[in-house]
Amino acid sequence: MDKREIWHVFRTWGLLAAGAALYAFGLQYFILPNFLMEGGVTGIAVLLNYSIGISVWLSTLAINIPIFVIGWRKLGNDSIVLSIGGTVLLSIFLWIFERSIEQSWIIPFKTEQDFMLVVLYAGLTLGTGLGLVFRAGGTTGGVDIVARILNRRFGWSMGQIILTFDAIILGTSLVFIPKEKVLYTIVVVFIASKLIDFIQEGAYAAKSFTIICREPRKLAGIITQQLDRGVTLLPAIGGYSNRSWEVVYCVVSRYEIRKLKSLVRQHDKRAFMVISDVHDVFGEGFRES
Repeated sequence: MDKREIWHVFRTWGLLAAGAALYAFGLQYFILPNFLMEGGVTGIAVLLNYSIGISVWLSTLAINIPIFVIGWRKLGNDSIVLSIGGTVLLSIFLWIFERSIEQSWIIPFKTEQDFMLVVLYAGLTLGTGLGLVFRAGGTTGGVDIVARILNRRFGWSMGQIILTFDAIILGTSLVFIPKEKVLYTIVVVFIASKLIDFIQEGAYAAKSFTIICREPRKLAGIITQQLDRGVTLLPAIGGYSNRSWEVVYCVVSRYEIRKLKSLVRQHDKRAFMVISDVHDVFGEGFRES
C-alpha cells in the first residue's frame, strides 16, 4: 500500500469517525434532553429510550444487525464494511456522550422556551454528521443503508429519501410524544436533509455554460484568453435546420459567471446560453481530487 492509498484510507475513516461523533453529539446534547424525535432506526431507538429506558447506543446497534444482513449483497463488501464501521462508531460515540452526561462532564442543552435554537443546532449537527459519513462512503445503518441502495439504483437524492422515511416514522411517533415535539422534529429533519445534500454534492459550487452561437471556435478562443479556462466544442445538429454545428461547453467558478456572460454577449448578442449548477469540480483550475 503506497502513501496515496494510506492517505485515502486515513481520510475515509477520519471522515467516518468525525461524522459519527458529530451526529452522536447532536443526539445526546440536543435531541434527547429536549424530548425531540429523530427519524430512521435511530428514531426507533429514541422511542425505546423514552418509553422503557433502553440506551440509544444499545438499541441502535441491535436493530441494525438484521439490516446489515439484507444490505450485504446490495452495497458490496467495501460499502458494507464502511456501513458497519459507521454504525459501530455511532454506537461507541453515543455511549461516550451518554456516559459524559451521566458523569456531568458535559451539561446537555435543555430548554423549555427557545426551542428554535435547539432545532437549528440539532439540524446542523445531525445533518453535518450524516453528510460527512455519507461523504466517506459509509452509513450509520438503518434507513441510511436503504437510502444508499436507492441512491445507487435510481439516483434519487439521499436527503430526500431519508426525509420520506422519517416522515413515516415521525407520524407514528405521535402516539408516544406530544405533537408540538413532532412538529419541531420535522424542522430538524428538514434542515438535516438539506445539509446532507449540501455536503454530499460539495460545498464548492461552480457553473457550467452550454452556449450556441455564431463562430463557436472564435468564442472558445476568447474564453481561453480572457478567463484562462478550458473550453470543449461539442458536435451538434440543429433539430429544425438540420445543420451541423458546434456547441461551446465551459465550467467556471461562481466568481467568473458575470464575466463569461459579458464575453458571450459581446461576441454574439443572440447567443443561446444554458447555465447549470455544478458540484465537486476536480481538475486543473479547480480542486485537486
